[in-house]
Amino acid sequence: MPRNLAAQSNPGYPQGGVHGRIVHTIGRRIVSGEIRPGEQLPNAAHVRASRGVVREAIKVLAAKGLVVSRPRTGTRVRSPEAWNLLDPDVMAWHQEELPRGAFLGKLTEVRLLIEPATAELAARRGRPQERAALQAAFRDMRDALYRSPPDYDAYNEADLRFHRAIVQACQNDILEQMGAIVNRTLLVAFNAALRVPGLPRASLSRHEAILDAIRRRQPNRARDAMRRLVQNTGRAIATLPPNGSPRR
Repeated sequence: MPRNLAAQSNPGYPQGGVHGRIVHTIGRRIVSGEIRPGEQLPNAAHVRASRGVVREAIKVLAAKGLVVSRPRTGTRVRSPEAWNLLDPDVMAWHQEELPRGAFLGKLTEVRLLIEPATAELAARRGRPQERAALQAAFRDMRDALYRSPPDYDAYNEADLRFHRAIVQACQNDILEQMGAIVNRTLLVAFNAALRVPGLPRASLSRHEAILDAIRRRQPNRARDAMRRLVQNTGRAIATLPPNGSPRR
């Protein structure tokens, strides 16, 4: 994973220090099923730390929907239906446990539900300043790819700005809040896409089609262009091996 994007894609709880290590250790064991729903914490987690440190870690896990504390019954693991799967840490732990193809397939489904409709709305409502931001992001994507060697950190950062500009062009503050969630899925998909030889350059023309449709205020064309982009990326990353080094 590119260095800068790795930092962007892990906005979750800090892993340093005893407190952070406990949060991530227990969180992973819960999501993996090693500590099952209904089991009690912290004894089930077998962690070595003071009660105060464990208590604070449990508060973090409770905020992520993984555990619940009640009088008499103590702190127990909640069922997966209660987990906040869009929390950055829960998403990362979930990704570690699912086969890569299954996890990325779910991300593609989320993108197909949200992004084509967002592009359509952006084409209807986008103002000059938002279209200019979209143009600038696309230009930066293109420039990053055609450097020698290509700057994939810069490419992904510009790609994220491209999709963010589309959400902002919708002029819907609730949708912008949802956009922060979508960005988390985008970062994971972008990281996977970099492992497919030639995919970033192949996707550039599809981004340009989206840009052109939004600039020309063609909602149906913008929707269809976004759907093609997401579907193409989804098919490409579905062919990736479960593990392996990034390929260019």
